[in-house]
Amino acid sequence: MQSLTQILSGNPYPGRGIVVGEGIVYYFIMGRSENSRNRIFVETEDGIRTEAHDPAKLLDPSLIIYRPVRAVDGALVVTNGDQTDTIVESGDFRAALAKREYEPDDPNFTPRISAICHDDGSFELSILKRQDGRCLREFFAYEGASEGMGYFISTYQGDGSPLPTFAGEPIAVNLSTPEEVWEALNPANKVSLYANVNGAVTIFNKNLGD
Repeated sequence: MQSLTQILSGNPYPGRGIVVGEGIVYYFIMGRSENSRNRIFVETEDGIRTEAHDPAKLLDPSLIIYRPVRAVDGALVVTNGDQTDTIVESGDFRAALAKREYEPDDPNFTPRISAICHDDGSFELSILKRQDGRCLREFFAYEGASEGMGYFISTYQGDGSPLPTFAGEPIAVNLSTPEEVWEALNPANKVSLYANVNGAVTIFNKNLGD
């Protein structure tokens, strides 16, 4: 099992990432362009949304403004795009994602990563990515996680041009505190972090001085 903070501190650009463990959900976003970095997380009634920190600098909202986290029917849905709404409206995690594919941001074709966490401790992770010109939809179902451990998935393996897509299964990791995760993210590229620990939500926004 690997250390979550070591994975993050050793990778300048994992992009967007989800970590799920027993009673713990983390979601973070990073950015390389001014448009991507011009964001904050804002709490909503059922989760969070992304918002432009400086609306005057917002160039293209299509792939950066969305609701990453939403609670529905005793479950928590976490994703890196507007597929959150597709899942919530469908009520079926897999059926909803069967209708979606990777993002159309050629040449990166950013994967769509998603998770659904149930109140019985079970959860599911998914990644939709481009492979040989088609969409590969992968799903990973877990009955739960041992105390102090979780599973991590991100959009990219690291920095590059084009950005290399995450490969393999979600990584089993030793969990860290929200503050340790925030500190481990690359200071130049990190934007925001959502942390839900046993229902207590903490939000970190670089643009607000966190």
